[in-house]
Amino acid sequence: MSIQTPAPTPTDTAKVADSDFTGDNRSSATIGDAARDYLNRLRGGDMGSLPALLGLVVLFAVFGLSHDKFLTTYNLTNLVIQAASICVLAMGLVFVLLIGEIDLSAGVAGGASATITALVMIDHGWSWWAAVLAALAIGAVIGLAIGSLVSLLGIPSFVVTLAFFLALQAVPLKLIGSGGSLRFNDEVLRGLSIKNVPVTAGWIAAVLLVVGFAGLTLWQHRSRVAKGLVHKPIALVALQLTVFAGIVLGLTALLSQNRAVNPNVFNISGIPWVAPVVIVLLLLWTFVLTRTRFGRHLYAVGGNAEAARRAGINVTRMKITAFVICTSMAAISGILAASYTGKVSPGSGGGNVLLYAVGAAVIGGTSLFGGRGRAIDAVVGGLVIATIPNGLGLLDQASYINYIVTGGVLLLAASVDAISRRRRSAAGV
Repeated sequence: MSIQTPAPTPTDTAKVADSDFTGDNRSSATIGDAARDYLNRLRGGDMGSLPALLGLVVLFAVFGLSHDKFLTTYNLTNLVIQAASICVLAMGLVFVLLIGEIDLSAGVAGGASATITALVMIDHGWSWWAAVLAALAIGAVIGLAIGSLVSLLGIPSFVVTLAFFLALQAVPLKLIGSGGSLRFNDEVLRGLSIKNVPVTAGWIAAVLLVVGFAGLTLWQHRSRVAKGLVHKPIALVALQLTVFAGIVLGLTALLSQNRAVNPNVFNISGIPWVAPVVIVLLLLWTFVLTRTRFGRHLYAVGGNAEAARRAGINVTRMKITAFVICTSMAAISGILAASYTGKVSPGSGGGNVLLYAVGAAVIGGTSLFGGRGRAIDAVVGGLVIATIPNGLGLLDQASYINYIVTGGVLLLAASVDAISRRRRSAAGV
């Protein structure tokens, strides 16, 4: 007895076609089509950094209307400097969050690395670049140890990094002593926070950034069109380039103004040196995550580690590398934080540093469940985190208000992440 399979109907064929990869060649013909596609992605739970951007706009509007000094060039420059270390640490944590893990020791790892940087410069006369390399090496070793314990022995990352969180606090306490501190006064490293890029050099860099981004974007668009791959309409590409150029050149013009309290006596103008550091790291890790095999494998491990393993991806190596990147970025963050305060102490990297960095990554759009996140999420979320105490400080609010507002924003971001994940699951994404 044989069972005959009925021939597929046109409706069945359409369903099969919609479920395979033939839709990858569909392109939005107009900006209207692209807008509808974007709205459909939003309905499906793919919100990205949109909630954080909207929150940043609301915070700027509220604080700008509440205090006339919030939107001044002087305060906005301070905001950029204050957010730098948080953004860098959050960028490192994005790599660990992408694989569905957590690193509770990243903050104190940065503090320990910054302590070593200060000591080798003060006690041994090392140059700033050699001291920074030493800090990066220490950060990488810490990440290697954590990643090995997590991936090779299978110890939960929460437990391993909690142990390192406790242990690493002993490093600056032993080297500096209780109640002591080390001056972080190297001309180059301290200058990251207190010195500015020359105005002319800042404009040249801004123009080169805009031209480079435009050239790369147009080349990618042309390449996709030639290969018949999905691509954006050229009008949308032109609009995005216009917005990007407006933001970069507008901020450059803003920060190039003399923002001294007494402009007739002093001239404080130009982009803070810490901003190019953050931008270079952002470009580097964006390229790594979006344009390299490592980045694709990292997302695959975060989405489904077992499926990634069966596909031939070395999951163990990916996890170890993610932790190494995280703690290396923590070392840079610790140096930037020391540059801002001008010193390192036994409490450097402790307190709420890690919580703010994790909050920045999550608020920016990185998923706590793994598999979704970008480097830009950390920067956007870091600006949100830094804006809250900056604005509340100008309004002379009590410190407990800062904790309440920041905690509420983080809880809201986590809720959005959970809801978005549920909607993506319902949509089969």
